[in-house]
Amino acid sequence: MTSERSFIRQIRRMAGTLASSAVKTGIGDDCAVLRPKPGFELLVTTDLCIENLHFRRAWHPAQVVGHRCLARGLSDIAAMGGEPLACFLSLGLPANLPQAWANGFLRGLLALARRYKVQLAGGDVSSAPQITADIVVTGQVPHGKAILRSGARPGDRIYVTGSLGASAATLKQHFAGKKIKPEKSNPHFYPTPRLEVGNWLRKHHLATAMIDISDGLSVDLAHICQESGVAAIVSSNKIPIGKNADLELALHGGEDYELLFTASKRAKVPSHIAGVAITQIGEIRNRRDYSSAIQILGDNGRVRALHQRGWEHLKSNAESGAA
Repeated sequence: MTSERSFIRQIRRMAGTLASSAVKTGIGDDCAVLRPKPGFELLVTTDLCIENLHFRRAWHPAQVVGHRCLARGLSDIAAMGGEPLACFLSLGLPANLPQAWANGFLRGLLALARRYKVQLAGGDVSSAPQITADIVVTGQVPHGKAILRSGARPGDRIYVTGSLGASAATLKQHFAGKKIKPEKSNPHFYPTPRLEVGNWLRKHHLATAMIDISDGLSVDLAHICQESGVAAIVSSNKIPIGKNADLELALHGGEDYELLFTASKRAKVPSHIAGVAITQIGEIRNRRDYSSAIQILGDNGRVRALHQRGWEHLKSNAESGAA
């Protein structure tokens, strides 16, 4: 690795072509100065990306890691119905890390930043025993219009964007010893944050609650149920299953970065939004009528409890199925 000062200068050069009207002052001062539009509220999300926990160098090229790092934060902004403004990146890097890897990471992150006009406005660099990236993403949403997890009500329908399980299927193949080419079309390597969908749902006042599917459908739907004080039932034959995946991976796999949302049963939710398929998978029910938060209706017509078996951050890698 080059020296810290040289690397920071390089980051500033690489990010210099990005400019956002929301960033009054970016890299170069002690703090960035942001200015959301009048009448808007600020959204802030942060996410850690740690080597051998969230990625492995043998499986994930540097550009893929950079893309995934920013995509995680952008997906959180999408889940609130927000518009991204700027991002902040703090990097902990081993002293023996090849400079080419760090450069590739930045190229992957900045390519996605340019796509969504998100300015890299600051951060930090330090030495670390393994690669650690902390991404902070800021966004904006009209005052009082953020879509929260707490708005689901009995009778609401449950929807997901895209398909589920393909990312976990790729990870499963890696663990089985199969080398997978990191193609742009593979959502494990290059997930697409559903910003356009989130914005559309907010502007059309359709979503009553929303979350992005990062930890698995079973876990993230449970978050909505907990925050809203409701229960849910989903139909196994309605879950949109991704390439090379099965129902178990679609329910519990995680890292799909699709949107899971609820809408009133009277709402007319289109089958596609911004070119992304929308699938109704279930219904919100009254919590006091059920012994568990989520039920699943099987092909055999039987209803059973759906237990949460997705990603849990404080479990070991082996327990949680992490990369």
